[in-house]
Amino acid sequence: MQFKEKKIVILGAGISGIGVAGILQQLGANVILNDAKPAEKIKQDFSGLETQGVKMIFGMQDESILQDVDYLVISPGLSINLPLIQKAKSLGILVMSEVEVAYQLCRAPIIAITGTNGKTTTTTLVGEMLQTTGKEIVIGGNIGSSLTKEVAGVTSAGMVVAEISSFQLEGAVDFRPKIAAILNLTPDHLDRHKTMEIYKKTKETIFKNQTADDFLVLNYDDAQVRDMAERAAARVMFFSRKEELSEGIYVKNETITILWDGKKYEVCSVNDIKIKGGHNIENTLAACGMAFLAGAKVTEVAKVIEKFGGVEHRIEFVARINGVEYYNDSKATNPESSIKALEAFDGHVILIAGGRDKKTDLTEFVQLISDKVDHLILLGEAQARFKEAACQRGVKNIHTVQSFEEAVHVAYNLAGANQVVLLSPACSSYDMFDNYEERGKVFKDLVRQLG
Repeated sequence: MQFKEKKIVILGAGISGIGVAGILQQLGANVILNDAKPAEKIKQDFSGLETQGVKMIFGMQDESILQDVDYLVISPGLSINLPLIQKAKSLGILVMSEVEVAYQLCRAPIIAITGTNGKTTTTTLVGEMLQTTGKEIVIGGNIGSSLTKEVAGVTSAGMVVAEISSFQLEGAVDFRPKIAAILNLTPDHLDRHKTMEIYKKTKETIFKNQTADDFLVLNYDDAQVRDMAERAAARVMFFSRKEELSEGIYVKNETITILWDGKKYEVCSVNDIKIKGGHNIENTLAACGMAFLAGAKVTEVAKVIEKFGGVEHRIEFVARINGVEYYNDSKATNPESSIKALEAFDGHVILIAGGRDKKTDLTEFVQLISDKVDHLILLGEAQARFKEAACQRGVKNIHTVQSFEEAVHVAYNLAGANQVVLLSPACSSYDMFDNYEERGKVFKDLVRQLG
């Protein structure tokens, strides 16, 4: 795919939009960066793009920007079903995501990781495992800065590890990772994808262009993910926490075991995994499988597992105050992710939840709340629906608050020794914050002020 001298409109002036705009302009494209918000409401510095000659149109977003356009690059926050994007398709304009642009420019093999939950932890862990190979390793995608910027300088001798969301996969065209992984699949983003079938199909885009020369790592314990093997052209490696596999990566006698091409490798004990929760055993299995397929030595992989302490905002220990431990799980943007966090604790949790409601089913979530949570503190746009669901389940001690500061102080006043305060919202952050990272940092700052 050629970008030089092409007229390209980039929709969305966020991190990925700014990153891809600069790279494409450097490649000789005629780039227009567009956002429906006025410039003064966008928290970004555009001075570098202005110097490069990128044209910027802010405060409007209509069909007039499509005139004589060759390519339309969409940011993850914009649904491919928007009328403007559908209009572009009808005009014969090639629509793609920023991840597709990165793929077109990338000279190194890509390891791409998707799934409803666990993507950031697994991506980070794979990256650290592959660092042991001595090769140049780049980590990007739905984690950190734009993937296009990250891959710009990597050579064919390096490797790229990319976290890929369903939003990014909506605009994939030729995207073909050397190794792809789907960790799990549970209801999420249904406010955008509408049905689980559409959501599942979007996730499967990660392997649709793979061939028999590629690899696909799938969760055998998740029936919907296991089923994807039937539609894959790549060679499949399953991972399982619950069953001993005839081939793949699994747990036997509490030992992570790889059985591949007739050879067996024992990696390490699951007790060596420092990050909390059964879901993190699954994430570690998937990471081991990908790192193994990419050429990492099993002995080096084991060393990384023993040292890995997790990622920021995912069941992240913040502080111990008056015998009470505080954990930041701001990355839990859906009920399934919050369920995994609650399962990592024995009980006596004071849970802070709520935010922008994704309208996902709350049945299992509130059932676990009734079993493990001593006090439920709710805030944000989802507050009323969450409270109703919890009340129907018979959950007691529900507290509604109007701000994050109030939530933390209520938790502090309620908490006693041997209890745990957990921020695990089960919602996105956009009703109160720009992203889950900001939400998590605010929570940590408020907690540290308590001490």
